[in-house]
Amino acid sequence: MYVVAGATGRVGSATARNLLAAGAEVRVLVRGESAAQGWEEQGAEARCVDLEDRAALGEALKGCTGFFVLLPFDMTAEDLAVHADRLINSLAGAVADQKVPHVVMLSSGGADLAEGTGPIAGLHRMERALLATGTTLTALRSGHFQEKFTDVLDSVRGDGIYPVFAASADVPLPMVATADIGEAASRALQSPPERSETLDLIGPEYSERDVAIALGSALGRELQVVTIPEEAWGPTLINSGLPPHIAESLAELHRADEQGLLAPRGNRRIDVSTPVETTIAHVLSA
Repeated sequence: MYVVAGATGRVGSATARNLLAAGAEVRVLVRGESAAQGWEEQGAEARCVDLEDRAALGEALKGCTGFFVLLPFDMTAEDLAVHADRLINSLAGAVADQKVPHVVMLSSGGADLAEGTGPIAGLHRMERALLATGTTLTALRSGHFQEKFTDVLDSVRGDGIYPVFAASADVPLPMVATADIGEAASRALQSPPERSETLDLIGPEYSERDVAIALGSALGRELQVVTIPEEAWGPTLINSGLPPHIAESLAELHRADEQGLLAPRGNRRIDVSTPVETTIAHVLSA
C-alpha cells in the first residue's frame, strides 16, 4: 500500500491517479472531508491529516510500503524556515517512527545546496532529515514547472502582460509538466531502488517568450513580454500582494536560477516529454 501526501495538489493528485491506474492500493492524505470523499469515489482510501501532526501522520503511514511526500510552501507563514522545519520534523519523525521502507520526495534542482536558494533551502533540509531516518529516499529534483505560468495568469488576463523575473526572456530552460512528475513518482514508488538516490527530471526546453506565445495563442490574444530587472523583483512581488519576507525569499530563488544554482546535479536523470501547449490547454480547461 502506498501513501500519498498533497493529494489535492497537482503533483500529489497525479501521483495518486497513476498508482490507482496501475491497480495499486492507495491511501491519500487530504485536509478536508470533501476532498476525502472525492478520492474514495475514485477507489482510494482517504485520511484527513495535518502534516504537522506527527502522531496522526504516523497512524496514516502504518503498513505502507512507500510514501510520496512534498514540502508545502505556505505564502501566509510568518517565518518560512520555522514553518518548513516544523513540517520536516513531523514528516521525518513519522517516517522514522513507522520505519517506512521507501520515501519518494518532490524536491528541486538546487536542493543539494544549504543556502542561497530561497524556499528550496527547506528541501535541502528535508532531504537530509529523511535520509537520517534510515529510509531509502528517492528525491525527485525537478526544474521549472510548466504550470508556473499560473502565477502570472491574473496579469496576463487583465493587462495582457507576461512578466519575466530574469535578465532575458529568450533563454531556453527545461520545463517539466506536473503530470510527468506524478508519473515518475508513481513509477519510483512501485520500483524502489536498492539505495537512496536523487533523480533529475528533465523536460522539453522553452524560453519564457516561448511560453508567453503558447499561452497567448491559447487565450486568443498577443501577450507583451516584460522582463523585470533584478532590483525590482522584491518590490514587484510586494506590490502583487506578497508579504516582504515571502517576496525576498522568491527573489532569492530567482537570483539562484539566474546564477545557475538550480542546475541538475542528481545521481541520474529522467527525460520527460509533455509539451507546454498540452499543459496550458489542461490548466485553462480546468
